[in-house]
Amino acid sequence: MGGESTTRTVPHHGGASSGPAGSRTGQRLSGLAVALGLVLFLGGFAWGAVVYRPYTVPTGSMAPTIDAGQRVLAQRVDGGEVRRGDVVVFTDKSWVSNAPVVKRVVAVGGDVVACCTDGKLTVNGKRIDEPYLAEGSLAGIEHFPTVKVPKGRLFLLGDERSGSLDSTAHLTDAAGGTVGRDAVSARVDAVVWPMDGLLPRPTGFESLGGLSSPGPLRTIVALIVAGAVLVLGGGAYGPIAKRLAGASRARTEPTGAR
Repeated sequence: MGGESTTRTVPHHGGASSGPAGSRTGQRLSGLAVALGLVLFLGGFAWGAVVYRPYTVPTGSMAPTIDAGQRVLAQRVDGGEVRRGDVVVFTDKSWVSNAPVVKRVVAVGGDVVACCTDGKLTVNGKRIDEPYLAEGSLAGIEHFPTVKVPKGRLFLLGDERSGSLDSTAHLTDAAGGTVGRDAVSARVDAVVWPMDGLLPRPTGFESLGGLSSPGPLRTIVALIVAGAVLVLGGGAYGPIAKRLAGASRARTEPTGAR
């Protein structure tokens, strides 16, 4: 009949996700996602702040593993936890007064370390494969003598062996270039600026004993990322639901007389 108007409607199906009840459920779920996301995000940062410390490496003595000026994250550890191959942060006044130094542990108490045999560092008579070294980096220390590391101490080298002021530069000191375990405050896990990622595992030292277990950095990053995704996803629910509701209303408006 003329003058009559018709309305096109989209049928609604039953279920918790439809109508006002569904909207309330969605709002609750989005709020829960945001709350959980904030817990994970802030908890990850808090965990990282407790476990890790940032350092800037001022020189190229650890190149190419860590270049001058790069920012690293180092896990706070006790010196007793240090293993061969670890890159550590330590302070020894006989080296540099009150300034943290970053070097690689190549030998621990009781070890005999020397260089070089067929171009490789030897520890307890075993040649150590060190793929993280730049080619020719051992050239500057070809004549470094055999050293027996005293108990409770560490022998440390830079990865840029020809230009590093490390244990080889302190061989004439009373401690024979070694550093006490208690001087170590942290173990470097990753280069974070620029984002070069985790340091490679020093697998060449595995034949001499177990390596240090990886720190929790991967887990911390995963928590932060998951938290950020939940916060963004939960926060986006409101605008998306509003847009969908507007589109639904547009479909149910009268189409006019005919």
